[in-house]
Amino acid sequence: MLLTRNGEAFAIRHTEAKVLAVLLTQLETVLNKEDILCNVWQSKVVSEQVVFQNISNLRSLFGNDAIKTFPKRGYQWQLNTEVISPETLNQSISLQPQVQQPPRTIAVDKKRSIWQFSALITIIFLVIGIIYTQNAFKQETNSSTIKLAYIPITNLDDTSNKKHEEMTLQDNSVFDFTVLSDLNTELFANKIEIEYPKLSQNHPFILTGKIRTYQQRTYLDFMLKGPAANWEGQLTGSSKANVIEQLQQHLKLQVIYDLITTDQPPELKLAKLSIAQQVSPYDLIILRKLSITYLKVNELDKAMALADKLIKLAQSQNNSQHIGRGLLYQSKILRKKQLYDLSSDKLTLAMAQFEKINDLEHQWQTWYNQAWLAHYQNDYPAVKISLLKAAELAYSAKNKLGEIESLITLVSLAHDHKNNDDKYLYLQEVERKMAAYNFPIYHTAEVSYSYATFAKALSEKEPHLKKVLQLTMLTPEHWVAQSSRRQLVRHYITQNRLIDAQTLVDSMTADNYNNSYLKTIMAQATQQTSAMINHAQRTFEQAQLAGNPSLSLDAALLLCNQQVNCDFYSQYINDNATTDWRNVNQIKLLALNL
Repeated sequence: MLLTRNGEAFAIRHTEAKVLAVLLTQLETVLNKEDILCNVWQSKVVSEQVVFQNISNLRSLFGNDAIKTFPKRGYQWQLNTEVISPETLNQSISLQPQVQQPPRTIAVDKKRSIWQFSALITIIFLVIGIIYTQNAFKQETNSSTIKLAYIPITNLDDTSNKKHEEMTLQDNSVFDFTVLSDLNTELFANKIEIEYPKLSQNHPFILTGKIRTYQQRTYLDFMLKGPAANWEGQLTGSSKANVIEQLQQHLKLQVIYDLITTDQPPELKLAKLSIAQQVSPYDLIILRKLSITYLKVNELDKAMALADKLIKLAQSQNNSQHIGRGLLYQSKILRKKQLYDLSSDKLTLAMAQFEKINDLEHQWQTWYNQAWLAHYQNDYPAVKISLLKAAELAYSAKNKLGEIESLITLVSLAHDHKNNDDKYLYLQEVERKMAAYNFPIYHTAEVSYSYATFAKALSEKEPHLKKVLQLTMLTPEHWVAQSSRRQLVRHYITQNRLIDAQTLVDSMTADNYNNSYLKTIMAQATQQTSAMINHAQRTFEQAQLAGNPSLSLDAALLLCNQQVNCDFYSQYINDNATTDWRNVNQIKLLALNL
C-alpha cells in the first residue's frame, strides 16, 4: 500500500489507504463515521476516534482543505478528481527504471466497488513501489558525480599545529570534491551560522570531519552540512584510508542529500529512512538516524527497539562507537519515560564503550546527559559534577563549543536549582572563555540571554533581550534571537506597546514557523482575525514540517479558539499534547472542553 506523488513515496498506513479509497469512490456523498467504520473496519470493534485520527493523517498528506467536515453529518473529499479507466491507468504505468510523473489529480473509477478499487490500487502501488525501490537502489549505488565541498579533515593525532596537518580528499568517478582550504573544522563549527550562508550558494553541501587513531584502529567523526539540516556519523576501520573509503561509500546514498536539502515532516523522513535501511541493512548510521527520528516523534517503543537493533548489529561488527551511541539513545528514551535508574544504567554501559576506545567526544556527551538525568532527579551536586566533567572532556576533545555548551547549561541549571553563587560564577567563566577563544559575537548573546533569564520581571528582562537582538543582527535566526524576539513581542503586547511590537515583527525577513507565530499573536493583539487565522495556519504547517510539536500545538489551540476546523485541530491536540504543554495551557483547554 504505497502512496506516491511525482514518483516519490509517502508514508501511509493500511487503514488510511482504506479510508482514502472510501472517500474517493463516493465523491458525491457526505460519509458519516458509521459509514467509514462499516467500510474500513467492518465487524471489528474500534473507537470512533480512529476515524478522526485517519482523517487527520490524510489531511496532513493532502492539506486541510482536501477533506471537508460537515458538522453532525460527516466527511467529503473536496479536491478536483479525474476519473480514469483501468485501461488508461495500465497504459500510464511502465516497468522502466524511471517513474513517470503522475497526473496532479487522483485517478479513480467510481463505478467499481471499493474492494475492486483497493485491489487495483494495491497492484499499481506495488509496481510503483518496486520501481521506486529499484530507483533508490540505483541512485545510491550509481557512479553519477556528486559535488561536495569539504574542509580538510582534521587529524587529531597531529599535534604539530601546522596549517596543512589536515587530510585531503581526491576526486574520483563518484565525487567531485572542492577543498575549502581557508577554513578548518573547528573554525567552521564555531562560526557555522556566519560561514555557511556565505558558501551555500556555490557549495550547498559542505563536509567536515575529525580523524584519530587508537590501539591500531582509526576513528572518523564527520558532519555533512546541507541547506535544511546536518547529517553526521561515525566510522571505524583498520586505517585512515579504510575509513575514508567507508565515508565515500556511505555518502553515495541519495537519501542523505534528500533529507538535508529541504525541510520535511517527520513522517516522511521515517518513510525515506525506512526504505534506505532496507536497501542498506548493515549501515549503522542509517539505522541510528532512523532510531533518532522515532525518538523525535515520541514513538519511544519503536525508537527503543531500533536502538537495540543498532547495538546488536554493532556488536556483530565489534563497533564500540555505535554500541555506545545506541546505549546513549536508549538512556534518553528511558529518561523520557521517567525510568531514571534504567537510564543511568545505560549511561554507565555507554561510558564503558567510549572509554574503551578513548572516544573523548562521546564521553563528554555522556556526562552531559548524566547531568540532565541528575537534574530530573533534583540532585544539583551531581548536575554540577557531571557538567564540569563534560566541559573538561569537551576541551580535551578539541571541541570548544561543547565546553561552552556544558558551562552555559550549568549556569541555567544552577539558576533552576536556585544556586545563585554558581550561576554567576560560571557565567563569568563562560564570558572569559568566549573572549579567550575569540568566538563570534552572536555566541556572546547567550550570556545576555542568561542575564535575561535571571531577571524576574519582564521589565527587567527587556534591556538584556534587546542586547541579544543587537548581538545577533547577523544571525537573526539563532535560537537565542528567536526566543528573545518572542519574549519581547509578548512583553510589548502585554504593555499595550503595539507600535514597538509591530516594529519588531516587521523587522523579520525569514519565512519560518517562529516568525509566522509572532505574526499570529501580533494579528491577534490588533484584532485582525482573518490575518491571525492565516498566520496561525501557516505556523501550524511550518511547525509540523520542521518537527516542532509544541508550536504546532500552540497554533492548533489558537485556531480551535477561533472555531476554524476545530474537529481537526482538537483531534491533533488530543493526540499530541504532552503533560507539560497541557499544564501550561490548562485554562484555555478547559474553556474549549479539550
